[in-house]
Amino acid sequence: MAQKLIQTEIQKQQMQQRLSAQQMLQVRLLEMPLSELEQDINAQIDDNPALEKASESTDSNNEDNNYEDDITGDNADANSDETEYEREEKEDALDSALEDIGRDDQMPEYESHSSNNNADYEEIVYGDTRSFYDSLKEQMDMLTLTPKEHDIMEYLIGSIDNDGILRKDLDTICDELAIYHNVDCTTEEIENVLKKLQTFDPAGIGARSLQECLVLQEKRRPAGKLRDRMITLLNDHFDDLMKNHWDKITQSMALSSDQTAEMREELKKLNPKPGASLGETQGRNLQQITPDFVVDTDDDGTLTLSINKGDIPELKVSRSFSDMIDTYKKNKKNMNRQDKEALLYAKEKVDKAQGYIEAIRQRQQTMYATMHAIMNWQRKFFQTGDEADLKPMKLKDIADKTGYDMSTISRVGNIKYVQTRWGIFPLKFFFTDGYTTKDGEELSTRKIKLALKDIIDKEDKSKPLSDDVLTAEMKKKGFPIARRTVAKYREQMNIPIARLRKQ
Repeated sequence: MAQKLIQTEIQKQQMQQRLSAQQMLQVRLLEMPLSELEQDINAQIDDNPALEKASESTDSNNEDNNYEDDITGDNADANSDETEYEREEKEDALDSALEDIGRDDQMPEYESHSSNNNADYEEIVYGDTRSFYDSLKEQMDMLTLTPKEHDIMEYLIGSIDNDGILRKDLDTICDELAIYHNVDCTTEEIENVLKKLQTFDPAGIGARSLQECLVLQEKRRPAGKLRDRMITLLNDHFDDLMKNHWDKITQSMALSSDQTAEMREELKKLNPKPGASLGETQGRNLQQITPDFVVDTDDDGTLTLSINKGDIPELKVSRSFSDMIDTYKKNKKNMNRQDKEALLYAKEKVDKAQGYIEAIRQRQQTMYATMHAIMNWQRKFFQTGDEADLKPMKLKDIADKTGYDMSTISRVGNIKYVQTRWGIFPLKFFFTDGYTTKDGEELSTRKIKLALKDIIDKEDKSKPLSDDVLTAEMKKKGFPIARRTVAKYREQMNIPIARLRKQ
């Protein structure tokens, strides 16, 4: 066991070493949705005097949204129209900055986490309406956390799904933090931070299972015998509860009929999807999402892909800093210590600016290539808008098409949205597992689920269909799947067994 832990740690360290600061920056930017990227760019411009927006005239000539015409790092003649007054003003600002050499504590670093002011890891909403993750971030900022705890908390918040549940296991989160975010921590440390997150509103947020979600909510209910009985029910009789075996529960817990009725009413007050309820109260809806991509579908089925640039400006390296470096380099023989320090300062700022510009360019290129592959794979859906036309598609499929790692595809697909003729969809919507029949035919699980749901919706509720009958009906519709598969998909859609569907 010890040898396995050592080997895992060595592999982790090797993977970390292979990720340079520039790669870490690219990973961080790739995870960001459009609105968060806009904020990050503005923050970088504020922090780094060597990074600035190109002139308005340059922006007006680059209205195409495709990534080839996005932000570039070429600054050869980027500000040839800059006035002498503007240049002198910038040089004065540069001189002022150089006076603080050695005590510049505001230099931007390529960190694994985002600014506290960003709307993290979920759809970004317009106006003053807060997103689901904005609310969690606001609550996080009210806690006193160490820098490591802050990084862990931020990552946990980003890992929570739309229902408010944390479905990743802590070992996986531990590895991801180490490999991709350079945060070395133990599962115990993550567990401690998670417990703090689970105190946030709404109750049940950050739970790792439905059972834990309900227990967390019940623990916040008024103290008393009812709460004690409910916690016992959820902890010790959860399987019976899920099977609706109330007779067995009543007998095992020695409950009266009134107590059983009271507990069943109490259960209705608990929310199995606390994240979804928060989203509703905060006004999350598709009209408030900022899409990262736009796929236009012509009447003849022709598809056109573009990247939404939003308010992302054209970026360039400051001419003042470039000129300053050139001036110092020409005077190397006559440089005193202060001049050398100034040269190092200016060069570091320019290097960071160039690295950031290149990372933005790389992000646009990666996103375009990934979305283009998704669009081609799911071409029929983009042409018809029919969910049944979605083909089985996995991360590996798109990774093979683009040549990128699956982790890269996962980052592009995380909390990014595409605007289509049929509405706005999260990229995760297009990834669907496949089911291979005995004849070797691969079917989309989403297509199968739609067919199964349609059969159940149309059944006679006074005589609901058993899983055996559903299996036979599915076969008639051209979906020859096994009974256990029918049961699995039915459970995944939160559809109860026939006995509980009877009305």
